Amino acid sequence: MMRSLAAVALMALMQGGAVAQITLPVTEITLHYREGQRVDPQEVKQILSGGGGAPRTRSIRLLGDAPAAAATATAAPSDAAGPRALSLPVKFEFDSFAILPQAREQLDALAEGIKLLPPEQRLVIEGHTDAVGSEDYNRQLSQRRAAAVKHYLVQQHGIDPRRMRDMGVGERQPIDGLDANAPDNRRVQFRGG
Repeated sequence: MMRSLAAVALMALMQGGAVAQITLPVTEITLHYREGQRVDPQEVKQILSGGGGAPRTRSIRLLGDAPAAAATATAAPSDAAGPRALSLPVKFEFDSFAILPQAREQLDALAEGIKLLPPEQRLVIEGHTDAVGSEDYNRQLSQRRAAAVKHYLVQQHGIDPRRMRDMGVGERQPIDGLDANAPDNRRVQFRGG
C-alpha cells in the first residue's frame, strides 16, 4: 500500500509540480507490564496524560520545487512520543471477572498514578482476552473484566466513576508479535480518553 500511495503522489508531483503530503497512522505505543513488575505512579500519570506529544504518524512528503526527474519521496516519523497507553496483566478467577489478590498491588499503584492526574482527565479501561473461546464470549468477558477493574478503582481508591469508561475489546487486538492464543493477551489496558 505504501508503494502505491508513493507512486500516486509522485505522479501527481510530476504532472502538476504541487506539494503532496500523505499521512499514515503508526501503531500506538503501549507499555506492557509483566506480572509482579512494579508500576510507577509517576509513569502512569505521564502516559495517561497523553505522554507529552501528538499521536505518531508517518509522512510522505513530495516537494514541488525540484525538477520532476529529481523528485524524491521520504518517510520519517513525525513525532517520537512515548507510550500512549499502558497494559497490566490483571489476573482474574478462571472464566470470571473476579480480580485475584495478586493483581491488586499493580492496580493500587495505577490508582495512585490516576490520582496524580487533573480531576477532569478522563481515561478508558479496555479489557482484552486471548483467542481461546468464541469471539462473542471473549468480548463479553473482556467487558465484564474492564467493568470489574473500574469498580475496584472506584470502591478501593475513591476514583470518580465518571472519569472512566470501560469497554471490552475481546480478542480483536492481540499484542503485536504474539500468537492470538497466548496468555499474555489476557490484560487490561488503560489510556487517556
